[in-house]
Amino acid sequence: MLLKYYLIILGVLSAFTFLIYGMDKNAAKKDLWRTPERRLLLFGFCGGAVGALLGMQIFRHKTRKWYFWAVNLLGIAWQSALAVYLFVNRASA
Repeated sequence: MLLKYYLIILGVLSAFTFLIYGMDKNAAKKDLWRTPERRLLLFGFCGGAVGALLGMQIFRHKTRKWYFWAVNLLGIAWQSALAVYLFVNRASA
């Protein structure tokens, strides 16, 4: 049951992060107020890594900055590891 809620939370955070990347790319094109890089990285690392990586690719946003790749890949690693841990513990209980 905990795994189900965790995956729902990751899905919601990823969707939100994807939207933030799209909005920031749009703001960059129109020379409007931008989302700070630190905030984009925080959203990706703290649960929205899938959305961040999809946003980077689909919107072609922040793809040249190595630290965006590094932080989001680290985020996806720990988020996946926790999902596997929750799955294994659910199966053994």
